[in-house]
Amino acid sequence: MNNRPAAVVLAEWAAGLTDDDLPAEVVDAARDHLFDAVGCAVAGIRRAAADPALTVARGLGGPPEARLFTGERVGAVAAAFGNAVAVHALDFDDTHAGGLVHASAVCVPVALAVGEQTVARGSEMVAALVAGLEIMCRLGAAAPHAFHARGLHATSMCGPVAAAVTAGKLLGLDAAALTNAIGIAASGASGLLEFLHSPASTKQLHPGTAAANGILAARLAAAGASGPDSSLDGSYGLFRALAGREPDVGALLGELGRAGVNGRWETTRIGIKPYPACQLTHASIDAAGEFAGSAPASLTVTLHPDAVPIVAGPEKRRPRSAYEAKFSVYWCVAAMVVDGWVDLDTFTDLDRPDVLGLASRITVVLSADRSVVAADAPGIVDGDGRVSRVERSTGGGARTKAAANLGPGAGAVFAADDPVALLDAIEGCLT
Repeated sequence: MNNRPAAVVLAEWAAGLTDDDLPAEVVDAARDHLFDAVGCAVAGIRRAAADPALTVARGLGGPPEARLFTGERVGAVAAAFGNAVAVHALDFDDTHAGGLVHASAVCVPVALAVGEQTVARGSEMVAALVAGLEIMCRLGAAAPHAFHARGLHATSMCGPVAAAVTAGKLLGLDAAALTNAIGIAASGASGLLEFLHSPASTKQLHPGTAAANGILAARLAAAGASGPDSSLDGSYGLFRALAGREPDVGALLGELGRAGVNGRWETTRIGIKPYPACQLTHASIDAAGEFAGSAPASLTVTLHPDAVPIVAGPEKRRPRSAYEAKFSVYWCVAAMVVDGWVDLDTFTDLDRPDVLGLASRITVVLSADRSVVAADAPGIVDGDGRVSRVERSTGGGARTKAAANLGPGAGAVFAADDPVALLDAIEGCLT
């Protein structure tokens, strides 16, 4: 890499990436994450979880370049914004454990919106999507939990850059223009974690603003605007300014996959969520399954130290909103024990005395093991003389989950091979 700026290295890699460079397992993984994302969006739209964002997207209007998942034609920026919020609205979308980022929630709506705008072939859309997913996951993994530790949401720190790359590839930007797009997008990084101390819904909006900012950055670069090539690893770049540290260069730039190279493809490492709750609760939920149907006097949950500020703390015992409950290990573990499952309906009634009662008897202790990132840490729940341990969250099956979320129209979504056909099929699931 010859000490070249990270933005330049990533832009050159992304600009040169074609569908011929992608191993079959990477293409399959990208399509699985696409289907998972649109399935989550359909479920969120059916539950009215994204209504404010969709209302605003419709109001933004613009040239009829792309469609919201609900069918209305608007500008590509508006479409990507509304659809990205819909994907993330239930916090059911996939997560890359190493970077703790929601990569598909940002990149899939951009690939579909700009792909429809540019009449891209399916293979072009997939190559652009993979470029965005890879870069977003690498950005997060280059400073694991560093953004979160400073009160910033990693998805909205890394998302604009990934969205700019996805959009830029579909707009035909060369490496120099993509470098500018990355520089512009990095300046648009934003998103506070203060929602963790509030029932507010701002987290749901973060993928939407990241997607919109990324497309704007790509368009600005195409129009001749410039961004610093040191935007990621410079003295005042994304990592030093917002994460307070230098990036791990190996995690960020090492083993970039391309034709004939045995690269490291982060797209295959993105996990499918089996539960519509914060990823940092999942291993604990899995471990709590051992106690399902019992009535433990009390439970102790062991958490990675980086997870505690996000899903634990006294204020988390009594969630004030569905979204707050999704970030409460007390509520999620108690619901698994009481009901034997955690699904979308787990977060509809927050006044259940059986769940609240058990939640009040759960104690969280810190793990001494920091050899893995928090989202890959074991789930350990003990009580009544028993200890249940799972080594990491079990994850879920992408197509099975997507089929359940999409409903009878799932087959048409799975069969679609380009952005227009996919959006037709998604719209069909909602009509």
